[in-house]
Amino acid sequence: MSKIFEYGDNVDTDVIIPARFLNTSDPQELAEYCMIDIDESFNKRVAEGDIIVGGKNFGCGSSREHAPIAIKASGIKYVIAESFARIFFRNAINIGLPIIESEEIAKEIEDGDQIVVDVINGKVENKTKGKHYEIAKYPEFMQNMINNDGLLNSIKGAGGR
Repeated sequence: MSKIFEYGDNVDTDVIIPARFLNTSDPQELAEYCMIDIDESFNKRVAEGDIIVGGKNFGCGSSREHAPIAIKASGIKYVIAESFARIFFRNAINIGLPIIESEEIAKEIEDGDQIVVDVINGKVENKTKGKHYEIAKYPEFMQNMINNDGLLNSIKGAGGR
């Protein structure tokens, strides 16, 4: 069962992956320090398929791609927040990390809830609370990036180099 990691408003990229750990671009090394300044035990508790839930303006701060890379490499399957900083939103999609912007879902999900996400059909189900949500579907080109694990793989799959 996926765990929910809940964080508040204005979680910035320096909290997601502090600058002192940016001496590498290796995703697994970045994952070791993901969220360390806001949740020291995150990297010991996170597992493949877990979900981060944030408040408003998640991913604000610098424009570095390291933040969504660290989140994805840590095993997080989705990030759900009330709102995202635009550059974080774009960087997340570019590296194939699905993010969902929904004030209602972000406010209602709690640790321990069992969540099923279907980004292709635009649905989220909170099985614990028996609640269903409609979410915006990604445009085809964005879904293609997520399906292909990022922009570069998407381009390569379309005949790029």
